[in-house]
Amino acid sequence: MTEYTVEFVGTGETITCSDTETILSRCLEEGIAQEYSCRVGMCLACSAEIVEGEVTQPAARGLTEEEAENYALTCMARPQSDLTLDRGKYPPSIESDLEADGPNAGATADD
Repeated sequence: MTEYTVEFVGTGETITCSDTETILSRCLEEGIAQEYSCRVGMCLACSAEIVEGEVTQPAARGLTEEEAENYALTCMARPQSDLTLDRGKYPPSIESDLEADGPNAGATADD
């Protein structure tokens, strides 16, 4: 078991996480408020952009292979090096969905 440092951009928060535990589980143990929902790698609520470092996340089914190179689902991701993560950053496929589903999505003239 190897321990790595995980630093979160803009928060001053840092955790030590082993390569056998998920980043989310360690955040919860440390009392760090990390968003999450499904905890099975599908909903993307726990997404973070990988600023520096590497993770393994074979069960992160909500990400494409390309997205998995730049984003971590903290509920699935296990560090493979020291990391810097920017929490609350979502892959481009989700960002475009959020824009398309904006506050007036589906509204009609009768609403």
